[in-house]
Amino acid sequence: MAQNLSEQEIQRREKLDRLRELGIDPYPAAEFKVDCSAEDILTNYESNKTLYKTVSFAGRIMRRRMQGKAAFVEMQDETARIQVYFNRDEICPGEDKIMYNEVFKKLVDTGDIIGVKGYVFTTQVGEITIHANEFTLLTKSVKPLPQPKVDVDGKEYDAFTDPEQRYRQRYVDLTVNPHVRETFVQRTQLVNTMRNFLSDKGYLEVETPILQPIYGGAAARPFKTHHNTLDMTLYLRIANELYLKKLIVGGFDGVFEFAKDFRNEGMSRFHNPEFTQMELYVAYKDYNWMMDMVEEMVEKIALALHGDTKVQVGENEINFARPWKRYTMFEAIEEYTGIDISKMDEVQLRATAEKLEVPIDDTMGKGKLIDEIFGEKCEGLLIQPTFITDYPVEMSPLAKKHRDKDGLVERFECICNGKEICNAYSELNDPIDQRKRFEEQLELGKRGDDEAMVLDEDFLRSIEYGMPPTAGLGIGIDRLSMIMTNSNSIQDVLFFPQMKPEQKGPELGENEKVIFEILKKEEQMELGVLKSQVDLSNKKWDKALKGLAAHGLTKVEKTEEGLFIQIIS
Repeated sequence: MAQNLSEQEIQRREKLDRLRELGIDPYPAAEFKVDCSAEDILTNYESNKTLYKTVSFAGRIMRRRMQGKAAFVEMQDETARIQVYFNRDEICPGEDKIMYNEVFKKLVDTGDIIGVKGYVFTTQVGEITIHANEFTLLTKSVKPLPQPKVDVDGKEYDAFTDPEQRYRQRYVDLTVNPHVRETFVQRTQLVNTMRNFLSDKGYLEVETPILQPIYGGAAARPFKTHHNTLDMTLYLRIANELYLKKLIVGGFDGVFEFAKDFRNEGMSRFHNPEFTQMELYVAYKDYNWMMDMVEEMVEKIALALHGDTKVQVGENEINFARPWKRYTMFEAIEEYTGIDISKMDEVQLRATAEKLEVPIDDTMGKGKLIDEIFGEKCEGLLIQPTFITDYPVEMSPLAKKHRDKDGLVERFECICNGKEICNAYSELNDPIDQRKRFEEQLELGKRGDDEAMVLDEDFLRSIEYGMPPTAGLGIGIDRLSMIMTNSNSIQDVLFFPQMKPEQKGPELGENEKVIFEILKKEEQMELGVLKSQVDLSNKKWDKALKGLAAHGLTKVEKTEEGLFIQIIS
């Protein structure tokens, strides 16, 4: 299929051809040995200069300043950016200057990846710099990077900041906005801290099936697929709870899994259809023990990432130091609404929800109604980490009935910054009661609740053999990462979040793009003002305007105040 290439892309492909004519492979296969990083040089050079008399460094060209026979290049590797100095007569010590005059000056571009060998020195203005004696082209970039432009006053514009573009093209985002990498480094530190914490306690990290014949372990709508060889329907797991509890039945005292789970639900800044969850099950423990364990683990994560239990999240400072506040669900609802719902039946709950203007529908049973009231009136107000405990039995088909409070189960959720980050139970291990709960879920399904659980005969059979008293936990890694990295959206902590299909608009020329990008910010501009900003010749200006109009993107209107151009929505 033919590509619609911009003028710059065409030029870069022509440079590819010229490089090959000169016998230079723009994508060489040979190893280029790297013995230092930008961060290493910038951090350690001044204290030990002798170590950097010969260096071999590789990275991407981010900026170039050509000064005749010399040039200063800003290169970026995984760790940082560093300046590299090129001198024609050192790159080409003999009579043949083609490697500098043509290859480096004319055929190498911003965005290309090169390797350099040389030594480190400090410039007259005090900048640590690599002095290149030779360079090797390692990768030719045929698509220009969206580099920000800086005006005469030092103001930056046209930066790669549009969220949708950043999420779709994370590879570009990480390149031109290297600070974004820190979020993902911290996410990995979070996971490693949690993994080490659990492993040190003697719990076994395991793997369970992602493709399941029966989806279970949570209340959610699944993704469905078909296995051709077995001719059977399979589901992407919504949780890994039931399989992990089978391992507890099998004799393991503590198991955990970092799992990719999938829920075919709505998307928001807190929801992605594919998400990461850590689930933990420990025999002979209960939900009170699990609350203490969660406090200890998350406090340790905060200290590992920030050196402090206090974490700034938006406008809020969240303190993860133990102990955390604890409310029963009914206490929380009464605290924030002034209404005690603990003894209400379904009819009364429905009336209360309507009175509180909580959105409900006819498919909702008692448990769902309580959950909706809590979610609408309480959850968003809980900023500091708070345990909400003792849920109604109707909301928790897999949790053990409360030892002291009739109609409730031993369950908690931790709410932080207005959102749930974990869910835990004293696990139900009574097979008779479990079967009854599953059957009640089936009845809710018949009423139209598409998130009701299904009956899993194999799981029931497993606990009929006997599952010891067990505490279970599910903690959302993405949600916790959002908090620990001060990220506003779940998309910010996922390398490649799910996106709706990209809308392909018309292919614009370079000048058309420049005009359209400026116009997008204003939607309407006086024609003369716009022309002064794009700085094009009259011929290029007229051609670009006609092109945008032909694509149906803009129109020009004459008013009493002058000629105005605007985007057609």
